[in-house]
This record gives sequence, C-alpha cells and structure tokens, in this order.
Amino acid sequence: MSAGDIALRKLRHIEACLLPESQYQTVRTGLEAVAWPYRALPECDLETVDLSTVFLGKTLSAPVLIGAMTGGADQSATINRHLAQAAQQLGLGLMLGSQRVMVERPEAVASFQVRPHAPDILLIGNLGAAQLLKGYGAAEITRAIERVGADALAIHANPLQEAMQPGGDTRWAGLSQRLREVLPGVPYPLLLKEVGHGLSAEVARVAASAGFAALDVAGAGGTSWARVEELVRCGEVRTPDLCELGLPTAQALREVRAAVPEMPLIASGGIRTGLDAAKALLLGAQVVALARPLLAPALESAEAVEAWLTQFIHELRVALFVGGYSDITALRQAAPPN
Repeated sequence: MSAGDIALRKLRHIEACLLPESQYQTVRTGLEAVAWPYRALPECDLETVDLSTVFLGKTLSAPVLIGAMTGGADQSATINRHLAQAAQQLGLGLMLGSQRVMVERPEAVASFQVRPHAPDILLIGNLGAAQLLKGYGAAEITRAIERVGADALAIHANPLQEAMQPGGDTRWAGLSQRLREVLPGVPYPLLLKEVGHGLSAEVARVAASAGFAALDVAGAGGTSWARVEELVRCGEVRTPDLCELGLPTAQALREVRAAVPEMPLIASGGIRTGLDAAKALLLGAQVVALARPLLAPALESAEAVEAWLTQFIHELRVALFVGGYSDITALRQAAPPN
C-alpha cells in the first residue's frame, strides 16, 4: 500500500467514525446500570474537589486521557495538534493513533509530532500487536516511542477489526509468547489495549504475565471498529451481528479488575459523560480515555476540544461532589458496586 493509499484510508476512517452507524447499535457500555451514590450532605465543596492523579509517573489534573485516534495524513496532523494543545492546556494525557505508518514510511512522522505543542503532557504511543508476528520487536517499539518523545506506548489488540479489513492481519497464533519475548527489551512502560471490543479476564492474566505496565479495557458500547471497517469497505454495515461482538465496558472493567487487582487500568469504550467516567473509576479504573466525542471538535480547533473537555471534567467533579468524594483517592477507596 502506497503512502497515498494509507493517507486516503486514514481519511476514510475519520469520515466513518463521524457517522452514527460507526457506533454499537445493540450493545451498551453497561455503565448506565451502575448505581452512583448520592449524598445530600456531601461534606465537601464543589470547587475544592481534587481530581488530580498520577498515572504512569505523570501528574494529571484529572484522570482523563484523550484516546487514540489517527495519524499518517495531513488532516491527522491537524487533529493531533489540536488534541495535544488542549491536553497541554488542561493538564491531561494523550494517546496517539497507530504509528505503524510512520515506522514503515518515515515521512509520515510529522503527523505524530505533537511534543512541540504539548511539552509537559503524558504522551502514549501506539502500535498494533499483530505487527510483532511480522518482524516488529523491541527496537521498533522503542524507536516509535523515541521518535515522538512519548513516555509510554500502547500495543493495541484488534482481531475483529483486522478480520473485517481487506488484507487485514489475521495470523495471531503465538502472539502471547511473542509478547513475553519482546516486552522485556523495551525500556519504557507498555500498555495493552483493545480498540473497542473489550479485554477479558483471561487476556488480562496473559498481559500481566508478559509484563505490561497497564491495561486499557476498551470495552464495547461506543465505536465499533468492525463497523468502521465495513463502512469504509462497503459503504454500509453488512454483518451487523459480528460488528456487535465484544465485552461491554463495565463488564470488561469488572472482569479485568478481579483478574489482576494490582494492574493499573484505563477505562475506555463509550465513555461519553463525566458521570460515565466517575462510574468507571468506581469500578476500578485509574483513568478514563475518550476519543470519538473529541473527533469533531478536533477538526475545528484546539479551543473546541478544550471546551468539550472542560464541560466533561466539570461533570466528573459534580459527580464526585454529590457522591461525597473530596478527591480521587477517596473514590478509589470506596467499595465498588456489585
């Protein structure tokens, strides 16, 4: 695939993600069923509720990451710049889109170069797990991190998306062992993340044994990348039953937290409101990540991204306030709901 073909594909992904049809139609995150406590005498002040936290060694003003979106095209560079500028302004983290294109075509690196716009943020790179069976190793991962000045890197697992993609990477046998071989050679924290179909307890245990520093459960209920691939390929979703597969976000959080209780978790997949974020934190996540709600604002400006996130963080603060939690530590010490 030529550089032009890759750039076109990235643009078509962006267009597809903006469509309502890219979202799960029958599966919900499960967060709507999680009860949030309400305390009529909260014993704290709204404006003093402290949302700051530390994740992967970096202090965040709130437990929020801008999730992985895109890279490899001119429009991708604009999106990433706006996201980075908003993250810097608000003191949040940013996850980059898949860097495979820049590893294979160095001229694409510019679309991922956000450090000049966000020198202080937690920046997390991104590569596909399937690439580890196609020649990638510790050197490629380390280079992807260092070329963009990232602090860590997420290795994304997306077998359903790949199965829906023409020419997708569908050979995954032996990957667990390959992860165990490669990870010790990378001198940076590595995360395992799904892309929106969920991590299970079984996969979490494999990831823990391989040496991952954190997991992003990326559950079902938000964007279905299987749907995105069918929209890009066919202009419509032709196998809706397959495209609805996945573990809902709340279920994935519960499973993974029980399986690896000490592992830092990112909750993503259909996080749309500050209350969603609060519930995910109550279920055991250290931070939440969101992407699709920020895509349209990121096409507009950094200020639009910042405005959306400011409202989201306000909602999160209000949720903690009425729950009687003065800070994130108090929330983490609360007993998770059944």
